[in-house]
Amino acid sequence: MGKSLNIMIDISKIDYSHLDRPEILMSLFHPRPEWDNSGGKGEDVMIPVEDEVEVGARFHLHNAQAPNILFFHGNGEIVADYDDMGPLYNRHGINFLTIDYRGYGRSGGQPSITSMMRDCHIVFHFVRKWLAEKGYSGPLIVMGRSLGSASALELAAHYEGEIAGLIIESGFAYAGPLLQLLGVDPDAIGFKEEKGFRNKDKIASFHKPTLIIHAEYDHIIPFSDGVALFEACPAPEKQFLKIPGANHNDIFIRGMAQYITAIKELVNKV
Repeated sequence: MGKSLNIMIDISKIDYSHLDRPEILMSLFHPRPEWDNSGGKGEDVMIPVEDEVEVGARFHLHNAQAPNILFFHGNGEIVADYDDMGPLYNRHGINFLTIDYRGYGRSGGQPSITSMMRDCHIVFHFVRKWLAEKGYSGPLIVMGRSLGSASALELAAHYEGEIAGLIIESGFAYAGPLLQLLGVDPDAIGFKEEKGFRNKDKIASFHKPTLIIHAEYDHIIPFSDGVALFEACPAPEKQFLKIPGANHNDIFIRGMAQYITAIKELVNKV
C-alpha cells in the first residue's frame, strides 16, 4: 500500500499505542454505521488502508478545475452527516471530499489513535492520486473538525508542499485537558504533552494560508485552544474566526454565513 501510493514517510513508525487504552478509545471514538447503503448525494469511494480494511469516503464534486477540500470530521460523525454540506460547498464552487475513520460509516476495522494517524497519510496520497487520474486539477486544501484536527495537522506538518491551505474548525491544541474532559487522568497514565498529538507544534511548521474557526462557548474544546493554534501558526496569511454565541455542536448553525464566507476567502487566496 505505502509503496504503491508513493508515501515518503514510514507510517509504521507512527505509534500512539500508549494512548490506545480502552478507557481513552471508548471516550474518544464514537463509531456508528451508515445504515442507508444506497449511498448519499456524492460519489462513494472506498480507500484501502490495510489488508482487508477500507475506510469510506464521499466526494461531493463540483467540477474538475475547482479547489478541493479534504475533510476529516469529528468523533461522533460520519460522512453521511455531511450530505447537506457537500452540495452547499459545491454551490460555492468547491469540491468537498469527506473521509470516515475505521469503524465509522461503511468503513471496516476498529478505530484507534495509531490507525487514525497512520491512515490519514494513506488517505492523503490516495485522494491526490484519485483526483489526478480523474482530471481534477484544482488546489488541495486540508480541513479538520474537532478530532479531525489531529489528522489535518498531521498532514500539514508532513506535506506542506502538496497542500495549498489549511482549515481547522473546533480543533484542539493540547491533549491533556481533552483527556481530562473524557474522564481520563493524564497523570495517572503518565501522559506528557510531548507524547500526545502535538497539534500546536505541528501547526507551527505550516506557512500556507490558514483559517482557524472556533465557537465562542465551545464546551468540549476550549476557545483558548483555537487561539493557541492560531498564535502558533507562522503563516503570513492566516485568519481567526470566532463564532459568537455558539458551542461545539451548533457552531455551523449559528455561524453559517461567517463560516462559509471565511472558507471562500481562504479558497480565493490559494
